[in-house]
Formats: sequence, structure tokens, C-alpha cells
Amino acid sequence: MSAEWLAFWDSPHSIYVSARHKDVHYRLIASEIAALVPGPQARVLDYGSGEALHADLVAAAAGALVLCEPAPSVRAGLKTRFADNAKISVVAPSELAQLSEHTLDLIVLHSVAQYLSTAELDELLALFHRLLKADGRLVVSDVVAPDVAAPTDIAALLRFGAANGFLCAALGGLVRTVLSDYRRLRATLGLTRYAEAAMMQKLGAAGFAAERMAKNIGHNQARMAFIAHPR
Repeated sequence: MSAEWLAFWDSPHSIYVSARHKDVHYRLIASEIAALVPGPQARVLDYGSGEALHADLVAAAAGALVLCEPAPSVRAGLKTRFADNAKISVVAPSELAQLSEHTLDLIVLHSVAQYLSTAELDELLALFHRLLKADGRLVVSDVVAPDVAAPTDIAALLRFGAANGFLCAALGGLVRTVLSDYRRLRATLGLTRYAEAAMMQKLGAAGFAAERMAKNIGHNQARMAFIAHPR
């Protein structure tokens, strides 16, 4: 991840328009990841977890959960939040090399690929291939297609807000976002986008057999999710 994107995620920002938005966002993601956990003894890695307010839901479905977060202040908050949960460990990306190879049952990369260069994603996929068991699964979700424009994301947020009681906050939050560093970074750095075929090709080149999932993780169904396993 570029230094500018990392600095943005490591600072106060207006992506979440209210406490209610942040809570339901992370609860939805956690519940949908928990549904993918293959069993109560599974070892799970959530890479680029963000604040992961409800990671305990994933941990409850698994044997162990590793939260890997590049942003130092967010990582520190995770360590504090889950200090009493023996199933949850929090690591920096540099610490993943210490994990034993072929020991993870599920890896989730949610809403991260768009902030990585294609080369950075290739490096991560190679790492994930080494860490997953032969029958393990990788989920890459919230992938942004080339034809998905900002208004589509806005419409998805407004529908999510209307369904979860923060529509007014969402409308106000959109105004703040227009004036925020996120809009500037999205305009200058852009998002890395993948057509379905391009993501399938990238996963295949990294040694995975993959397919597109019927449903994306999270509220924005204009984006894509893929599930893959090592070949």
C-alpha cells in the first residue's frame, strides 16, 4: 500500500459517517466472514482488517483468528480491544513471515486489493499461497471493477444507510467526503480495478483455482468477491 493511502487509513477520516454506520459495517463484514469459517478449529487470517469492531464474531466460529493491519494506530487499537480474547492475535504485515507455512484454513482480503498496486497484490497472493493449507481457502472481496463509478458506491451507501438507520448521517457524510483527503487520493492515486477475468487470471497465475462468489462481502453488491484454493 502506498504511503499516502496508509497515512490516510492511519488517521481520523470521514469514511464512516457515524458511529452507527461503523458499527453495522463491521458487524456485517464479521458475520459474513464467520459464515465462511470452515469449522470450529479453523485458523483464520483477516489481512487489512481495519478496526474490526466485531472480530469476536469470527473468532467465536474459529479456533484462532489473526488480524493483520498495516496502519500502526489502528493495529494498536485492535490489540487493546481484543487483549482479553485468547483466540485473537494482532500482527503487522512484517510479522506474517513468522507464521508456519501451510497452517491457515481461511484467509480473507476484504476491501484491500483496490489500494494495492498489481505487483503488491502479486506478492500478497504468493504469501497467502505459502500460508494456506492444501485444502485452505482464500477470499478476495470488495474488488472494484473498471466500470464501477463513484455514484454506484454512493447509491450503495445510501441504501445501506436507509436500511440501517443512518440515512441522514450518510447524506451529511457524503458532503464531508467530497471535501476530504479520500476524494483527493482517489482522484490522484486512483483505485486499482480488476475485471472479473483479470482477477481470475491473477489468482490463477499465483497458483490458485478460483471462482467468483455469488455475493460480495459487505453492503456493496456492485463489487465482486472471489474464492480460491491452492492448486
